[in-house]
Amino acid sequence: MSEENYKLFSDGACRGNPGFGGAGAVIIDAHENVIWEGKEFLGHCTNNIAEYRALILGLKGALANGYKNLEVYLDSELLAKQISGSYRVKNENLQVLMKEVRSLLTSFESVQVKHVPRSHNSHADKLANLAIDER
Repeated sequence: MSEENYKLFSDGACRGNPGFGGAGAVIIDAHENVIWEGKEFLGHCTNNIAEYRALILGLKGALANGYKNLEVYLDSELLAKQISGSYRVKNENLQVLMKEVRSLLTSFESVQVKHVPRSHNSHADKLANLAIDER
């Protein structure tokens, strides 16, 4: 693909915490067109696990399509701060998922991770909830 920058929005949803979870991710090009979206029903999990799994879903979607320059937008402050290293990952289940995230991130030429308010992540949130509804 080109050197173009792509925006990845990902979000996890849970009905209860823990509860039934879903992951949603959307990739947008420089012209604000949705060029990829994915959703996955996660079964019984915590909200934090759903957030991680949504990010992994989106990163895999970006790699599968050859999008190598990403701006990643997360509404999970915890996840954003764990990726940046300002928060440690203490939970063993999340440590396993963080290893996968870090491994995927090395496949990109450039990645910037940013925390955004939930209101800026509605498309990914909608997909995550749809994954739960469609189970």
